[in-house]
Amino acid sequence: MANADGAILLSPVMDGISFMIGGYVYKYLFFLTASAIPATAFAQSPSEQALAEIVERQDAETSDAPISATAASVPSRVPSVITVTANGLGTDLRNTGQSVTVIDRAEIEAVQGADSARALNRVPGLSLSRSGGVGRVTSVNLRGASSDQLLVLIDGVRVADQASPAGGFDFGNLLLGTAGKIDVLRGSNSTIWGSEAVGGVIDVSTRTERGMSGSVEFGARDTLFASAAAGAGNDAVFFGLTGSWYETDGFSAAASGTEADGAQQFALGTTAFVNLTPSLELFAHGNFAEGEVEIDGFPAPTFVLADTEDTQKTIRYWGDVGLAYYGNDLTLRAAYSRSDTERVNRNGAGNETFASDGASQRLSLRGEYRVLGGLSLAFGGDHEWTEFETSFDTAAETEISGAYAQLGWVMGRLAAHAGARVDDHEQFGTHVSFGGDVSFGFGRDWRVRASVGEGFKAPTLYQLLSFYGNTALEPEESTSYDLGIEKGQRGAGLHLALTGFRRDSDNLIGFGFTADRPFGVYLNTARARAQGIEAEAGFDLARGLRIAGIYSYVDAKDRSSGLELARRPDHFGTIYADWASDFGLGLGADLRIVGPSWDNAANTNRLDGYELLDLRASFGIGDNLELFGRVENVFDTDYQTVAGYGTAGRSVFGGIRATM
Repeated sequence: MANADGAILLSPVMDGISFMIGGYVYKYLFFLTASAIPATAFAQSPSEQALAEIVERQDAETSDAPISATAASVPSRVPSVITVTANGLGTDLRNTGQSVTVIDRAEIEAVQGADSARALNRVPGLSLSRSGGVGRVTSVNLRGASSDQLLVLIDGVRVADQASPAGGFDFGNLLLGTAGKIDVLRGSNSTIWGSEAVGGVIDVSTRTERGMSGSVEFGARDTLFASAAAGAGNDAVFFGLTGSWYETDGFSAAASGTEADGAQQFALGTTAFVNLTPSLELFAHGNFAEGEVEIDGFPAPTFVLADTEDTQKTIRYWGDVGLAYYGNDLTLRAAYSRSDTERVNRNGAGNETFASDGASQRLSLRGEYRVLGGLSLAFGGDHEWTEFETSFDTAAETEISGAYAQLGWVMGRLAAHAGARVDDHEQFGTHVSFGGDVSFGFGRDWRVRASVGEGFKAPTLYQLLSFYGNTALEPEESTSYDLGIEKGQRGAGLHLALTGFRRDSDNLIGFGFTADRPFGVYLNTARARAQGIEAEAGFDLARGLRIAGIYSYVDAKDRSSGLELARRPDHFGTIYADWASDFGLGLGADLRIVGPSWDNAANTNRLDGYELLDLRASFGIGDNLELFGRVENVFDTDYQTVAGYGTAGRSVFGGIRATM
């Protein structure tokens, strides 16, 4: 019902709380039930901000009373954080038992720079390896899972390279100029997401800012990085555009080399939505990225890694378009999406040595129905077409369809979800996945959380249909468990978290030889187990001064041989601190500590551990201008994350940021 001012007054919810919000947020009212869905179900528009504002307003008005809707487990005034990776829709982070980390645009700008690794180093359980400098092949391992067992989305669109042998996403192609938020789920969740969600899910949202902003920085190795964003609209219509340019002379990718290997990348992203009616929205996202890097190879006659004049050019484009419906008890989101990755390698003479093109198209429907009180039903289905072609393999394609249902229940400070999914693949047939989670709040702002999830990864087109392919391959499978306790929320007040996890994987696909395939063939041969703990802490030492850190112990082993998985350090973590003064000066530091690991599966080539210290500073001039700078690798540490490949030494950068 509405009051005299036209505001909508909601009836009391389960614990007797009532609150009032403006009539312009009609389509967000459904979000305050058991599971919240933002105006765009994947939360890549200002709709997510509106949802967060509503929950925060409710937090403020209810003060110490427990909240029984989206923020089911937090009774105090804690800013709401919206995640999309936990259940495929938008929900308050405190309303899921799964392990999720969200890094927003403010934190991305605080760490500075184009390199996505700088932000990802703050995620528990996440380690990286890179073959050279920024822009080169960068693999992300989440809780010990291989990089191709990680589902990567940008604006809700799957962006893995369908033409690569294992089908993973290269984070060397992801720079931070156009990123608005990084949402990371740790643990298997194929119940919601289907194939690839074995180690976890990462969803990167494109920037959606009203007004205009831009930044430019310059520094070591003649590195230039510029980015800008602009957006206009209101609650009924919005259009945003963002872009970035990165260029560097670089350093030798081969640690033994002397010739610098440069890189450049251009990226462009758009977001738009318009309300066709008060309950029906048309939305669209579009992204484009083109990059070229100089790479080193294995020239004759020694065939060891050394300086070459080879290059690789990568062109990527992806996006979606769809409709979202918001009823009183029903919300639906239907979309068509497409992603395409083209790569061309050339030698020093400019001759093409390899080319590939991988693409996927997907039709999807997601929804949620509020059944009764705190009981809700989330559901969805999708159909995906994938195709690939390389210089040595003729064009091939396959299809997979899937559907899922998940029940959610919120009662007081208890939130629970349980669901199942069925997928049918053109090659290997049917696969069923189950999963569930629970979160229970107690005390002032404590909660315990637990989750169990199954994951699977369909064989890639290369593994199935290339010269080395095997159409009899089964999907890789996993079952993961985690149990944790947490106080507060990341980035605000006192935050403490401790999580234990375990994941068992079977049917892992490897490369081998048989009597009838003497040149090699992909086979289901391997098994793995990863288990460990993740610890997080953050607190305010003094006014404007905050220190935080993460520590991860990940024991990842091949269950057949007992050997450790390659490039998975047992111990790693990050300590970071930020101080903001009353007169515009900001100082920060990040200390990354990584233990030793093995570079190869045979555990014969050791990678030493290392420590990296970065220092940051910024100074605001008025309300719209900021100067910033940083020193990376302050102590000029010499280290490697992939044997034989170089890393950057001490590097200094400075820049300016403006808003209007």
